[in-house]
Amino acid sequence: MISRELKSSFYLFMSIPLSISGWVYRVFLSPRQGTVKVQLGPGQQNYLVGWINVDANFITAKADCISDFRRKLPFRDNTVDAFYSFHVIEHIPDICFHFREMFRCLKPGGVIRVGGPNGDMHIKKFIEGDLEWFSIWPDQRASVGGRLSNTLMMRGEHLHILTASFLNEVSDNAGFREIRICHPVSETGFSEVFAPAMATESENTPATPHSLLIEAIKPTI
Repeated sequence: MISRELKSSFYLFMSIPLSISGWVYRVFLSPRQGTVKVQLGPGQQNYLVGWINVDANFITAKADCISDFRRKLPFRDNTVDAFYSFHVIEHIPDICFHFREMFRCLKPGGVIRVGGPNGDMHIKKFIEGDLEWFSIWPDQRASVGGRLSNTLMMRGEHLHILTASFLNEVSDNAGFREIRICHPVSETGFSEVFAPAMATESENTPATPHSLLIEAIKPTI
């Protein structure tokens, strides 16, 4: 795992180039019509054909657009039909701004499916003392408290604890409506949109999920 310090140095050094790249795409290259589906953070493995894949990592990620998620998303107002991101938002410093940006870019009636580490289940399993539920990555910890910190915060890589109430609050404040928690995580109200993306999701314990996913709609009025 790349250290937080190294990543911070990367984004400090690349802040202006990434901002310019996002601006150029938004002004000159972003689609203005047709169906536009966007994946934020495909990384190396989860590139979605037929989607616009956006990532900040121009070195190893497979992406159609390079942009800094901490700033304005590289799309015009009311031009995107769907946003999808999986285990990305917990890394973004200003999560409220990021949700407002998705809302800005979406067409009325557009939808999101976003999620990350399940803070509610982490807390539940910590209280139960269920050592086996927790991963021992990136560090091996013997105590349930150590494993809670290990998997939930990832050596400081994760900047937010994602719970259902928190994601509901952030989504609602951004303007989204019909906000719903996907439980089980394989559940969706928009299978025709998100089926290809959901095929890349993994969950080893569906009854006690490690991930938390929400879906929401930008209202038409």
